Amino acid sequence: MSENRVKIAYLALGSNLGNRYINIELAKVFLLKNNIKIIKSSSYYETLSWPNKLNPKFLNIVLKIKTSLDFVKLLDICKKIEILLGRKKSEKNSPRECDIDIIDYDKSVILNGVILPHPRMHKRNFVLIPLFEIEKQWKHPKLKIHIKSLILSLSYDDITSIKQI
Repeated sequence: MSENRVKIAYLALGSNLGNRYINIELAKVFLLKNNIKIIKSSSYYETLSWPNKLNPKFLNIVLKIKTSLDFVKLLDICKKIEILLGRKKSEKNSPRECDIDIIDYDKSVILNGVILPHPRMHKRNFVLIPLFEIEKQWKHPKLKIHIKSLILSLSYDDITSIKQI
């Protein structure tokens, strides 16, 4: 029965096409409709698009969730929500209506061949800063580094280019 136990996970949601705010709010509604409980939500943050800063700016949040879903089912629901909100197969890092990344799933390091936590999350201001807002004591499960140290390792530009909305 341990696979049915409730797990804590963190999701990073982003949008840089259409009504970014509504896209993210709808993603939250769809998560709730799939019995995913949102425990905490960060503020909204705006960042330049990466790697092409000429693309529309992203709006991002991080959610702390509680779920009894296993990792594969959670990932599947996240992908379905992205598609429901208009995401199409396209070039990596291209603009999109909705992007949902599982940042941390129950402090796991690798699950079903997927690297966790998200392999580049520790270098992303739009993940670290909202995550710190809702979970000041979070520690990277693989690197064993406290979130404050991860934020301080970001470049000056990364720290100053993110804007809380």
